[in-house]
Amino acid sequence: MRPNGGAEELEARRQSAIHLLKQGLRKAEVARRVGCTRTSVTRWWKQYQRDGSKALKAKPAPHRPCRLTTAQKQRLRRRLLKGARSNGFFTDLWTCPRVAELVHRLFGVAYHVDSMPRFLAELGFTCQRPEKRAMERDEEAIQHWVAQDWPRIKKTPPGGRPRSFGLMKRGSS
Repeated sequence: MRPNGGAEELEARRQSAIHLLKQGLRKAEVARRVGCTRTSVTRWWKQYQRDGSKALKAKPAPHRPCRLTTAQKQRLRRRLLKGARSNGFFTDLWTCPRVAELVHRLFGVAYHVDSMPRFLAELGFTCQRPEKRAMERDEEAIQHWVAQDWPRIKKTPPGGRPRSFGLMKRGSS
């Protein structure tokens, strides 16, 4: 599993470890200082001895490069912002399968649905959960009920002030 941090941060950590080893610190102390395991320090030291400083260089993230050009991504972003209905879908809800279908329709590039969240995040979109509301929902009637009926039927304690309840741990009464 890849540790947290960007490639440059991880490279700096490896270089710091080698620098500390060259100063004569023990591997366990170096591992504690740079925040890794002694096994990692040992591996970095062996790689450094074998290949020199190039063994410590940052490596690119392990995923396939995007198959769309920057211009295609911008075009897709504009189409997504127009909404799903304007792109031929029955509702205005974007789902990963729909986005993958749109990409295939526009550019002839097939993406798996599971890769869509990361792809959409690169375009600046976040995952949203739609609010579940009835189609028959009448906002005006709801506001009227909250303003008129709810105060009338709501129970209030004697004195007209709401009660406050303190939480107690079990067995501490």
